Amino acid sequence: MPLTIADLGQELIIRKVGGSPEVRKHLEDIGFSAGSSVTVVSAIAGNVIVKVKESRIAISNEMAMKIMV
Repeated sequence: MPLTIADLGQELIIRKVGGSPEVRKHLEDIGFSAGSSVTVVSAIAGNVIVKVKESRIAISNEMAMKIMV
């Protein structure tokens, strides 16, 4: 399922990162790689705040749709 429909506070494992090669590279550079754990902290106005690798990162809904958990 895409990260956008994950429950708040639930720790999940990233299964796949989709999108163009540039988008995948960008997401992997900021910590979103297959096998990593991710927790959705909040979802406000189409943006998602997630905890990944001990950091909190805000990503757009469009980017979150490319991350499968």
